[in-house]
Amino acid sequence: MNKDIREILITEDVLQSKVAELGAKITEDYNGKDLLLVCVLKGAVIFVSDLMRKIDLPLDIDFMAISSYGSNTQSSGVVRILKDLNTAIEGKHVLIVEDIIDSGLTLSYLVENLKSRGPESVEICTILDKPDRRTSDLEIKYTGFQVPDEFVVGYGLDYAEKYRNLPYIAILKEEIYQ
Repeated sequence: MNKDIREILITEDVLQSKVAELGAKITEDYNGKDLLLVCVLKGAVIFVSDLMRKIDLPLDIDFMAISSYGSNTQSSGVVRILKDLNTAIEGKHVLIVEDIIDSGLTLSYLVENLKSRGPESVEICTILDKPDRRTSDLEIKYTGFQVPDEFVVGYGLDYAEKYRNLPYIAILKEEIYQ
């Protein structure tokens, strides 16, 4: 897989340090609150697994799968819920855990969908933010890193379901996805 990588953007050590920092901030902000982490599958599963171990609070976790990409590298703009929550969120503090925020269209849809279910609050935590691509107005409470407008993989992010298991964030060579 490493032969397909153009450049490593964020090393494993730097990632883990940032996850610990985010976990400490979330612990501080949600102390005494009924916290539910909503992991957006599949990309955020590695991040949420690391993050939840750095949050020193009782919490619940649930999973959603949403898609606007299919097997493409750009969003189609049509959002579909592929797997919904198993947990009622009414009265809970919901923290959506995402791998990367690109245009923000998919996440905007998800935030509005979850807000309609009566939670106490809905906030966003992402390990990666690509603000140059943003077309939707989103308030992101917790951000790990801003990344350039490049096709990134690793630490849960994929191209055609590959590269998720890389322990770092990297830019994929263009010839791989062109």
